[in-house]
Amino acid sequence: MPPKQRQIRMQQTGGLQAMQQLETRSDEELEREQKFKAAAQAILGARAAERYDAKASREHFRKALASARPQERMALRRMADASLALAERRPDDLKAAVERLGQEAPSSRQLFLLRAMGLVAPPKSAGTFARVRGIAIIVGLVVALVLVGTLIAKLIAWPLGGVSILVAVWLGILIVIVALVVLALLGRRRQARAQASRGS
Repeated sequence: MPPKQRQIRMQQTGGLQAMQQLETRSDEELEREQKFKAAAQAILGARAAERYDAKASREHFRKALASARPQERMALRRMADASLALAERRPDDLKAAVERLGQEAPSSRQLFLLRAMGLVAPPKSAGTFARVRGIAIIVGLVVALVLVGTLIAKLIAWPLGGVSILVAVWLGILIVIVALVVLALLGRRRQARAQASRGS
């Protein structure tokens, strides 16, 4: 999974000056916010984009624009463009939208991971071919991982006299599961350190 792009801060004007304070609130609290409704809905839209829920993100930004003052709408539209590009796995559009906001563009690695995710898990708006292709890619990746794990198990067991193919396959699956769990834990620790450094 690619690192989730944190919501992009826009130039703060008028009621949107409260956005930084509102970011710490829960989704339920933001839904009930009335004084700074545009800022609250923009934050909800950005959070929905981080979950790759383009439909919910678009609806929140629609509400944000409807309740925003005229001088705030341009910044909101730019934020919406960036968030929707993220939700719909459009790396090139995301890079351009972030640059229009005057923010640092995502790294090449992040854009590559987003592009890969768009192939494996295309958005709901994608056609049938894209979804079938995504399923085929997932199946191919699983088969490839199991084959690699099986080869590793065969190599480990070879000095001990070897094992049967069936046993090697089961050991290979176990090796792959352990490797994925370790990578997931390392990824979460890295993400937690990055969030801590941003918060400091």
